[in-house]
Amino acid sequence: MTMPWRPAAATGVGSMPGTSAREAARIVAGELPDLVHVVELPDRGPGSDMIGRTGAMLTQVESRFGLETTPDGWRIAGAGSRQMRLAHAYLGEDLDAMEESTAEYAGPVKVQMVGPLTFAAAVELRSGERALRDPGAMRDIAEALALAAGEQVGDIRRRVPHASSVLIQWDEPGLPAVLEGRIGTASGLSSYAPVDPQQAERLLATVLAASGDTVSGVHCCAEAPPVDLLRSAGASFVSIDITALADASDQAVGRLLESGGGLLAGCVPTVGARRLSDTAASAPVRALLHRLGLEDDRHLAGVAISPTCGLAGASPAWARAALEACAAVGRVLRQDETGGAVDGQ
Repeated sequence: MTMPWRPAAATGVGSMPGTSAREAARIVAGELPDLVHVVELPDRGPGSDMIGRTGAMLTQVESRFGLETTPDGWRIAGAGSRQMRLAHAYLGEDLDAMEESTAEYAGPVKVQMVGPLTFAAAVELRSGERALRDPGAMRDIAEALALAAGEQVGDIRRRVPHASSVLIQWDEPGLPAVLEGRIGTASGLSSYAPVDPQQAERLLATVLAASGDTVSGVHCCAEAPPVDLLRSAGASFVSIDITALADASDQAVGRLLESGGGLLAGCVPTVGARRLSDTAASAPVRALLHRLGLEDDRHLAGVAISPTCGLAGASPAWARAALEACAAVGRVLRQDETGGAVDGQ
């Protein structure tokens, strides 16, 4: 399929540093004019993190999936907790900021939600065990997430009426650990059984197919992301850190691009001190496409550029520099310019 972004468009993974939604949204709209995303600001505390935020989205369609905090993270407790009220407020603040910063914007907009496997691995049931232990709970979570995705897409389309398309990025950083049985139980003495890949594929397919014509993909910044599984589940694009790919993952990315899928190529470090030269920033993408023999314009059309993961841990100065570098990578790959500022690299 044709990706809804221009070739080598720059975007962010999701999170940004700081606590000001307006400032973060303003930076994203200014630095990423081809593919803006709804910002996430975990520095504000519980409810603004990826799990709490997705819990807030879930309660908009299914109140029983509201969360409350525990010493170890999050637990399903219904919609009435203080943390869920905060999470709703934070989400509304971020969407308002995005709406303000994208007046007359006519490009694609990306929103992020936590996928069913990572959510189930992170959230406790009332029993104290992770939802990962209960296949029925995992299925219910996936179905509720699918409904919540539809609500989010509808809201963004109302807020950004000229947007050319809305993308959903399902965040699954915990997916490899779930598939390999590396999630510890409540006792700390053992781990949950590995989730069968076919079950994982079914759960992912439920959310990926949720929003009709919306373009949906999966972000997995862990080592050895299961790209083939994500593609089989129906991901239109995958978002991965391409600076740490093994040979097997290389080949899976090649199959993705050959099949017409999209790649959000994470190539700019999430933390740093000095501005990268355009040559250094674009090197991982150029090297990957060269290794795969996919350097022609047809395959570049399926590639977008991002930092290797979220920028919540970056300094404000580096977050801006990283997004600037992503835009520069796109210009280099499209040959809009020959590359500019250098830092000695």
